Amino acid sequence: MPQHVQGVIAPGRNEPVRVETIVIPDPGPGEAVVKIQACGVCHTDLHYKQGAINDEFPFLLGHEAAGIVESVGEGVTDVEPGDYVILNWRAVCGQCRACRRGRPWYCFGTHNAKQRMTLLDGTELSPALGIGAFAEKTLVASGQCTKVDPAVAPEVAGLLGCGVMAGIGAAINTGDVGRGDTVAVIGCGGVGDAAIVGSRLAGAAKIIAVDIDDRKLETAKAMGATHTVNSRSTDPVEAVRELTGGFGADVVIEAVGRPETYKQAFYARDLAGTVVLVGVPTPEMQLELPLLDVFGRGGALKSSWYGDCLPSRDFPMLIDLHQQGRIDLAAFVTETIGLGEVEKAFARMHEGDVLRSVVVL
Repeated sequence: MPQHVQGVIAPGRNEPVRVETIVIPDPGPGEAVVKIQACGVCHTDLHYKQGAINDEFPFLLGHEAAGIVESVGEGVTDVEPGDYVILNWRAVCGQCRACRRGRPWYCFGTHNAKQRMTLLDGTELSPALGIGAFAEKTLVASGQCTKVDPAVAPEVAGLLGCGVMAGIGAAINTGDVGRGDTVAVIGCGGVGDAAIVGSRLAGAAKIIAVDIDDRKLETAKAMGATHTVNSRSTDPVEAVRELTGGFGADVVIEAVGRPETYKQAFYARDLAGTVVLVGVPTPEMQLELPLLDVFGRGGALKSSWYGDCLPSRDFPMLIDLHQQGRIDLAAFVTETIGLGEVEKAFARMHEGDVLRSVVVL
């Protein structure tokens, strides 16, 4: 029978979020119901609330989550009730042109649950990134469930579902940071700090953190940055060049998602260097660069979708590294909150007061 649970919805563009009763249908073929234990408050959820993703309101927010599989639908064999899982928004199809070429981390046919969760009056909800995990339970495609070691607390494990994976993956997967490389990270929120962690893990010799907030730069140092630049008072391009022998960084990771900071990343890289855009821009933003500079500087300009991760490969690996003490995922958790505190968490995020607020259920 359908279940009634509590969840956080965004009713309309820039309207305050609220807790509502959500109707969760029984899982159909290929679907699973997951009891959510923890879900991080990600900037993408704020984008949904602001209408910067699309206008398919009302949204059931939340996507950076871990929990327990409660029930599965017909034909599901990859997970079973009782499995401890991190939810992902890249449920690879195995059939699209990217999957057939052996590049499932670029899967163009990722899938979500076919059924819709609703409000009590039958209004269909749009789950954020096909997940909708600011709720006691949610309905997803079974391929969105990635099994991991249950020894890791859900408020820590769930962070791999989006922001931390996006940042680490931007460094090790998209940017291909290697031993001895110089890396600059522009924007030191949760994703940028994760990129710093990923760069350190990959063996970067010099990691330059760039931000306009000294508090964030101090946190970046704790995460592994070797140098910091406050771009409010210092030209970040000149600072990065000065710290890299006048050349620029081998890899520059832009974790803000704005044209101004992207240009800084473009000019702060070395010749034949790599720029990785992992910050998410909004639809109205436009970028203008001299085409001759794009040609003359060579190298690569890349976008990193979800850190170009393959959840089945990367989530268990990063959980193992956390358990070995090689990365500290818990350092990203600033506070734990309840469902009714999500709106306040968005305000703290906007003020730069947190790396991650995590809803614990």
